[in-house]
Amino acid sequence: MDHDDLAAWVDRYEHAWRSPETDALDDVFTDDAVYRRSPYADPVVGRTAIADRWEAERDGPDEVVALATEVVAVDGDTGVARALVRYGDPQVQEYTDLWVVRFDGGRAREFEEWPFWPGKPWTASGEAD
Repeated sequence: MDHDDLAAWVDRYEHAWRSPETDALDDVFTDDAVYRRSPYADPVVGRTAIADRWEAERDGPDEVVALATEVVAVDGDTGVARALVRYGDPQVQEYTDLWVVRFDGGRAREFEEWPFWPGKPWTASGEAD
């Protein structure tokens, strides 16, 4: 895994999100992939379960979403990317997300998100910017 490999995977991830069928996930996640929406969330296990979760969460493949990403780091089979996600036109939601991804043969076997929303608490005491 290197910088270009992770960037290509991020492109496949976005393509899958925008695809009408979840078959595009075949190129993104292993059959037994583990997907965590946050470090403490119960994982979604298996590509089929991930596909079901995606279908339940998105408004469909025509959903208006802008995704700006950058590769932060790659070490062995693990990569980290930052994503700025904006939904809607006009915009109705925005967040910045860090993705920690562990790979097996170019597909994610573990995916973990660290999402942060503007104006939302980022500390245990509930402080927000």
